[in-house]
Amino acid sequence: MRGAEHATGMVRLYVWRGTFEQRTVADMRAGGVDVAAFAAVSDFQTLALSDTTGLTSARAFEPGEAWVSYRRQIDNLNALVASGLVQRIDRPADIVAVHAKNQVGALLAVEGGDFLEGNPERVGEAYADGVRSITLMHYRHNELGDIMTEAPRHGGLTDAGAAVVREMNRVGMIVDLAHASEATAFGALEASSRPTMASHTHVHQHQAGAPARFISQSLATAIASGGGGVIGAWPAGIGIHDLNGFVDRTLELIDHVGIDHVCLGTDMDANYKPVLDNYAKLPIHVAGLFQRGLAEADVAKLVGGNFLRVFEAVQAGSTAERHSRPDVG
Repeated sequence: MRGAEHATGMVRLYVWRGTFEQRTVADMRAGGVDVAAFAAVSDFQTLALSDTTGLTSARAFEPGEAWVSYRRQIDNLNALVASGLVQRIDRPADIVAVHAKNQVGALLAVEGGDFLEGNPERVGEAYADGVRSITLMHYRHNELGDIMTEAPRHGGLTDAGAAVVREMNRVGMIVDLAHASEATAFGALEASSRPTMASHTHVHQHQAGAPARFISQSLATAIASGGGGVIGAWPAGIGIHDLNGFVDRTLELIDHVGIDHVCLGTDMDANYKPVLDNYAKLPIHVAGLFQRGLAEADVAKLVGGNFLRVFEAVQAGSTAERHSRPDVG
């Protein structure tokens, strides 16, 4: 989080640790990964670590602070593009292009819609910055709706949240439902005319003590059936301890929603005790899927095909895509 100011408590350690993009890109090359999400974290400066609940938002933003933080982070990410370390993914064709040229692609995203401050006009600004996905919620209730890990404040998606979802559809940006409360997520599904994703989660079965970051079968089914969305298999060490467990979890997710609606989850670098903690290890995970009987075509869907289909559907016919320059990417 280069240049972050007013970080709270133990989160300062992330700032002091510095950035590690060079190592991440080297690991991507070693693991045969063409494209990954490079995300700004909208509420980073408000976060603190709790002994009982993990990350939580510890304070309110100062006026204008969320937007300033977004601007700094997205400028840092675009500086990586300008340096030539990565190629920015602006549209689906860019993914094919980086693969053909043996480059590394960065799909810019933002975890948390806090920087929008309830203003749908900022969606277009973010799109112009290269952002292609926004996770509506992160670790604080914001103007768009409620998070899944605290008691609700709004009771679901707000009117501002619905307006933001519609604007994301219009410009061709992927709506990410990870971290959103069930009511907020269902509201976003109702507001969206395009497929959505939950970029990093798993499905619980309403068992006692179900992990707070997992979603219900009904929500998972709605994401999959709502225009063919996808759910990212999350490599967090919640109930699993190694890559074999992650293979099990990926196959469980396929059982829940079908092979066409699962992709590799995001949030590898910063999640809870990740079991896939290095992109160079991805071939081990893929080998495990083959060993468990998945066909090559199905593995291809998991490692990129399903996400690419959603990205294409989200951008198809959007205002931004119709007016995009042919030299972008």
